[in-house]
Amino acid sequence: MSETSWITTPVTADILRGALELERTEHGVLPHRLPAWARAQSPDGQLAMAEAQPSGVRLVFRTRATAVELDTLRTRPAYPGIPPRADGVYDLLVDGRLFGRATGTGGNVLVLDTAAGTAETRPGPVGTVRFGGLPARVKDVEIWLPYNEITELVALRSNAPVESVPPGDRRVWVHHGSSISHGSNAASATTTWPALAASLGGAELVNLGLGGSALLDQFTARTIRGTAADLISLELGINLVNSDVMRLRAFTPAVHGFLDTIREGHPTTPLLVVSPLLCPIHEDTPGPGAADLSTGTLQFRATGDPAERAAGKLTLRVIRAELARIVEQRAADDPNLHHLDGRVLYGDADFAELPLPDGLHPDAATHERIGERFAKLAFGAGGPFAPR
Repeated sequence: MSETSWITTPVTADILRGALELERTEHGVLPHRLPAWARAQSPDGQLAMAEAQPSGVRLVFRTRATAVELDTLRTRPAYPGIPPRADGVYDLLVDGRLFGRATGTGGNVLVLDTAAGTAETRPGPVGTVRFGGLPARVKDVEIWLPYNEITELVALRSNAPVESVPPGDRRVWVHHGSSISHGSNAASATTTWPALAASLGGAELVNLGLGGSALLDQFTARTIRGTAADLISLELGINLVNSDVMRLRAFTPAVHGFLDTIREGHPTTPLLVVSPLLCPIHEDTPGPGAADLSTGTLQFRATGDPAERAAGKLTLRVIRAELARIVEQRAADDPNLHHLDGRVLYGDADFAELPLPDGLHPDAATHERIGERFAKLAFGAGGPFAPR
């Protein structure tokens, strides 16, 4: 069959992984990483944008096709005064190996003016991502969607029939965290640190990394409670500091409540609590965090007063100590609960070699380092996710 004899395959849940819900839209389907009932419990625009950005979401199918096209309608965020972000990257894997990369075209632009508190969507056309030259044999194909662009899936075309792939025996890993887990500044969809760690650990990733929104929300805990999982991890702390949403008095019971809720659905599942990675601006200085464009590039800074720690304001050091204490306390009755100090993944020596470009988020090389270290520590021999 020639490449011009296209077969259109509906995008349905049986060929999509990493999403918890599909919303039917005017153009096609929109993958969500939080279900509708959870989204309805928060009016926050940042959360709405983050959960609809499909970090870890991928199309998975089996085919003899040598060419595949995907029509999408992307929505890209833009901020006045801040240079535009690079186009999101689609990764195509053949039998688990990276085969090609592409970027989208067209799409909407969501203009967010944080100073004015406004959001304006500027509509654009549907674009097409095309991959050609695939091996002319039966193979498993994965198309990983950009982690940083809301992506409506309009049409999937191929020059040979497509069928779903049985889930297999890979363990499902549900991970929740901040923009660092979401993927900020990673090179592409499969090179965010959770995607890399999942690949190295042989796990099926469900990435609930939500940029700016790892805030111990109970709807997130209930979402994890109701999601099938063999392994669970939580990267907690940085968003609680840079959003300045609570004090230590509220933080401690909120962590307990978050863990209690997850345990209602997963009483014995290995559960790893990861404390904050090193971030010098917030180690000893509370939030809120603020964007700074005075140097001509985006930088983040902490605006709190270190003296306010005495009144219960949170810093990363405070959170690390409290998370370690909470896990130690609970582990006496919960042997499947584990703790990992985030500075083991990215600490002082790493910062000296690979500083955070904007003061807050790791770069692409650092994502790779974090992913490799997490895979070794969590999935390796003796780790909490090691096969039993």
